[in-house]
Amino acid sequence: MTHPRLTTASGIPVDDNQNSLSAGGRGPLLLQDFHLIEKLQHFNRERIPERVVHAKGSGAYGTFTVTHDLRPYTKAALFAEIGKQTPVFLRFSTVGGEKGSADTERDPRGFALRFYTEEGNWDLVGNNTPVFFIKDPINFPDFIHTQKRDPQTNLKSANMVFDFWSKAPESLHQVTILFSDRGTPDGYRHMDGFGSHTYSLINAGGERHYVKWHFKTRQGIRNLSAVDATRIAGLDPDYAQRDLFEAIARGDYPQWDVKVQVATETQLADWSQRTGWNPFDLTKVWPHADFPTLPVGVLELNRNPENYHAEVEQAAFSPANVVPGMGYSPDKMLQGRLFAYHDAQLYRVGTNHQHLPVNAPRCPFHNHQRDGAMAIANGGAARNYHTLDAVGRGAGGMGHGEPELALAGNAGRFDFRGQEDDYTQAGKLFRLMTAQERQNLCDNLAGPLSQVDAQILERQLGHFDKADPGYGRGVRAALKALGRNVD
Repeated sequence: MTHPRLTTASGIPVDDNQNSLSAGGRGPLLLQDFHLIEKLQHFNRERIPERVVHAKGSGAYGTFTVTHDLRPYTKAALFAEIGKQTPVFLRFSTVGGEKGSADTERDPRGFALRFYTEEGNWDLVGNNTPVFFIKDPINFPDFIHTQKRDPQTNLKSANMVFDFWSKAPESLHQVTILFSDRGTPDGYRHMDGFGSHTYSLINAGGERHYVKWHFKTRQGIRNLSAVDATRIAGLDPDYAQRDLFEAIARGDYPQWDVKVQVATETQLADWSQRTGWNPFDLTKVWPHADFPTLPVGVLELNRNPENYHAEVEQAAFSPANVVPGMGYSPDKMLQGRLFAYHDAQLYRVGTNHQHLPVNAPRCPFHNHQRDGAMAIANGGAARNYHTLDAVGRGAGGMGHGEPELALAGNAGRFDFRGQEDDYTQAGKLFRLMTAQERQNLCDNLAGPLSQVDAQILERQLGHFDKADPGYGRGVRAALKALGRNVD
């Protein structure tokens, strides 16, 4: 079957719809990649009015308290001294479900955290998993479409889901987590959170360290069985919302230990050469044996919102919001999100969404942005432009004392599919599970896989085999128990 040639909305032929334009194979993305930007912009405007992803959510306010000295790595003011507290707002969510979906569906959980610092808002927008399904943002709209509804039947489709995953072996690590017991956490209080991406910290000496953020629940990990998750979805679809709200209301404040993995650029380069893994690949973890976690502080949620719509529904996060002493990384998915999240909020909430109380910084702010809908803080009589310095200021680096980031390589679209190791980490995760956890994983996968076409099933089983032969055998046995014949 032939398909019409893919073009932009202006009819310009698209030569490559698989790989974003980057500076070198592992380098950051280029703003000139209009196809990527148009694709993300249109994707952000597909739904009115709920979020395209993370539509069903819960939120609460709290505090972050510094317990260990992070100043060797960052000059960010919120880490200035032991015992310092910063107010926060945290929104939990499911990812693929609509606003009326059940809290207990098998799905990753969003973990979007805002720190109201004296230097502006820092948004750490992550999930309850340390990895994700894809490594290039140009694939994100396609991936999410497979998680939504078939355009003809308006039904969820296992065929769509596994057609995508079976052709994207990079997804296997996250798929393994999703269909394990961790895919249905027992509410929001009993799960960990992760920044997932690699970020950077800059200290007072202008030195850069790369970091991954971890939030370890003090309530203990608790998950629901597939049977219990389905039962609760029918009895109380707002189970996680109810649990979080009522716990805070009775003074049982949930807490998480905040930790980081830290590495220099040289350490990551050496590790990458040894393992063959890209340290900025969102489908990979940094093993704790190579990069142990360091304690930083404690996160506590201790106040419920007074109005759900104003404070939870209109909360608008963006990973582009970092404060002095922090920065980004060449992670391609992060680079795409730096644009896409703010763009989504401009559409979903409005051009002045940062003026709303839940989004507004709690420190003085000033810019030259004016007008637009709901211009609550419109600058008064102050001028609406910035005066240029005719002789220049001799700026260097990337701002706020962050050193320059060396980039190398020819600009182009780089395709490493089939050349990278997408199986070792998924296989290690499978082997870390107990016998019962492996059985649960295989049973959970067998349900949707029993509904997919034979060629899709064969591709997906091949990925399990490459991760660990026992993984493939287990899923085949579970499929046969459901009456699906497999070789």
